[in-house]
Formats: sequence, C-alpha cells, structure tokens
Amino acid sequence: MKIGIISFAHSHAHSYAHALQSIENIEIVGIYDDNKERGNEAARKYCSNYYDNLEHFLRLPLDAVIIASENAKHHEHTIAAANKGIHILCEKPIATTVEHAREMIDVCKKNNVLLQIAFPVRFSTPVGKGKGIINSGEIGNIVAIKGTNRGTNPGGWFVNKEDSGGGAVMDHTVHVVDLLRWYMNANVKEVYAEIGNLISEDEIDDSGIITMEFDNNVFATLDCSWSRNDSFPTWGDVTLEFIGTKGTLSIDAFSQKTDVYSNDGAHWDFWGDDMDAMLVEDFINNVKSNKNPSITGEDGLEALEVALASYESSSRKQPVEVN
Repeated sequence: MKIGIISFAHSHAHSYAHALQSIENIEIVGIYDDNKERGNEAARKYCSNYYDNLEHFLRLPLDAVIIASENAKHHEHTIAAANKGIHILCEKPIATTVEHAREMIDVCKKNNVLLQIAFPVRFSTPVGKGKGIINSGEIGNIVAIKGTNRGTNPGGWFVNKEDSGGGAVMDHTVHVVDLLRWYMNANVKEVYAEIGNLISEDEIDDSGIITMEFDNNVFATLDCSWSRNDSFPTWGDVTLEFIGTKGTLSIDAFSQKTDVYSNDGAHWDFWGDDMDAMLVEDFINNVKSNKNPSITGEDGLEALEVALASYESSSRKQPVEVN
C-alpha cells in the first residue's frame, strides 16, 4: 500500500509515520506540508518525498492519507483527498465546526472512501479491559462517571483559536466523550460547562470542568484542562471512574509505566501500549479489507458537538442541549 501524510503540524504525525514504517508492504510515498522547513525535515527523516503543492501531492498513486494538519485545515484536506478517491485517517477533532464535519462525512460517503478519526485511546489495554467489564454487567448499571484528560499546554498553533478552534476543551473533551459513547452506546444530550483561562499567558481556554447528561440518564463530569506544568513526568492523562449499581471501576489509560525518582527529579518510564501504532494498524487493515472504519466520521462529529456545546454553555452560563 502507498500512504501519504498531510502535514506534520500535529506532533502525532511522527508516531503515525514511525508506525507506518514498521508495517510490512507499506510505503510512505509522499509528505505534503504548507510549512516547507517542517515538511522537508519530515521527508528526510522518513525517507520520503516532500511536496509543497497539495494538488501535486494528491496526484501520487495514493491508497490512503493520514491528515495531521491544524484542526481548522482538516476540512480542506479531507475534501481534497476524498475527491481523489483516497482513504483517510484524520487527526481529532474531526473539524472545528459542525458544518465542516458534516460536509467531510458526506463527501467521503459520496466518493466511497473510508474516513476514520484518530481516537487512539480506544486501543489502550486498560481501556479495552474496562469496556469488557462494563459490557459483562459486573458493576451493574452505570449511574455516574468522573473523567480526566489533563495535559500540558502544547503551545504553537494550539493556542491560536483560528487554527485550533479552541484550547484545552477542544483538545481534550473529544477523546473522553468518544470513549464514553463507545463504552455505553449512548450520546450526550445536555452539557453544562465552566471554562476559563487560569494558568497560561495565552489568551485561550486552558481549564474546563464539563458536566454531561447522556441519553441513558448517566451523568459524567470531565476535567479537560492543560493543568500539567512543564516539569510534570508526562504530558497528561486519561482516567475514568465508573459508579455502578453493583460496584465501581477505575481505569487509567496510561498506567503502564514505572515511576522513576532520581537526583534529576521524577519521571515516568512508559513501557505499555503504543496506541498510535495500534490505531494506524487498525486503519491500514480496514483499508486493505474494505471494512467500515472502526472510529467513524459520525463518532468524530458527536464528540465535536459536545466540545462546541461546552463553549456555548460556558458563555451563556447555563446548560445547553446537544443536537
């Protein structure tokens, strides 16, 4: 299979490229990036060819592309690739507006191409085991959930709302909403959010507490902040605590680690799953087998709608229904 990568704006592009290089019979035939220095560097690193013209790049004999551009550019890049009949793995969030997300989904369906959204946390072993426990009914009916997705401020285009669509709430809410929808086969029907700029000097949200009511009557709260400082042992976390009628369940998606303490300070030696690699392998297998995407455009849209409703709720200081 011949794969291309559209942009290395998002740091996950590097882990996706490493994953592609580890899969047999996969060739990274081209890299497009509107930042020439970044694109050339990536092409050299991954033994590929750099293109500064998207149209020329899409003329390559591509089976699929991975899109890791700035959030606001996902729409443009997805539409262009889909119209060439190229399958797509798109970084989250799917887009920055509902209208763009719906158009992306429609164009991919029209051109019969696979659109998969990059929610790699689904492939974490603790997360998968947790889903199995919940599906078994061992903790009974779920009543409430507390989640966290706390990280460090990535800076760069992430703090430019025109490129990112929002700060910590846009960046982190979609991951956990996707997991909860996947766990419970339920959708968020109402959101109440308090969002602020409390930590960083950037003029964008870095803190948020979101309360969600699902259509199965479960309530969930989420801390989706950029509250980790630069000296914290890792970039962030994804944790979930489920309260059921028969028991409770705690999940830590990044607990496969060793805590190391030295004269240089504390750090985490991570030995666990390479979730990005598992996501890429899943996408490649779906393309090869002509299967439906494991994580659909509609999944991306549902998660985006919750993030956008959270901003609206915070602005209006009242609960907001999610369409």
